[in-house]
Amino acid sequence: MKFPIVAILADRLTKNIVDYFLNRYPVTERQRVETIVIDLNAQYASFIHQLFPNAEIIIDRFQIIQMAGRSLDNARIQLLKQIKDHRCREYKVLKSQWRLFHKDDDQLESAKPVFLRGINEFMTQQDAVDLILRKYPNFARVYETYQGLQSALKQRDVDELNSAIFAYENTKTAMDQTIRTLRHSAHYIANSAKYDYSNGPLEGINRKIKNLKRSCCGFRNFENLLRRINCIRA
Repeated sequence: MKFPIVAILADRLTKNIVDYFLNRYPVTERQRVETIVIDLNAQYASFIHQLFPNAEIIIDRFQIIQMAGRSLDNARIQLLKQIKDHRCREYKVLKSQWRLFHKDDDQLESAKPVFLRGINEFMTQQDAVDLILRKYPNFARVYETYQGLQSALKQRDVDELNSAIFAYENTKTAMDQTIRTLRHSAHYIANSAKYDYSNGPLEGINRKIKNLKRSCCGFRNFENLLRRINCIRA
């Protein structure tokens, strides 16, 4: 199913976005908007209630997990740099099996050992993750926070989501800044668990537009870009 493109603006300056809606939609129509899904850009949240006074703001779930996932990766890389022995099992797990730390913890294989490349030995996925979590408690807290956010959003559990955000203690990693950002928008983050809406369809359109611009090495004329977008959406 294709979703219609309502409008494509030349930029995302606050003034231009606000002017677009104020000049095209009367206040009676804008008051009927119930929910708006945005990313974690604070710029959008600053003027949405001016345009849509009755709308509930929802932070896109993908954006939350993406930010937390990047913080998890940054913490993992930071830990890798601290390990001097590059032949030890811990270094090999962190280096070659990084995908296991992004996997839902309840989906890790814990019964059947498999040959893990990079480590070059048989062990279960759960044992590989536990090897790191037992030895590095600071990284374990980052991992548990990531898993808590992921589980709460998957289960639509607002209480679990708030617990993951507000029970977190600083670890001197990138996760500290991520949690501060989430706390700042705690109400909007909670709406991510309350509502089923997301920016998935819009992000798909954005991805196609980015690929178009990349393959064409950019466009000098904005109108030509709009025509090409209409062609790929036809």
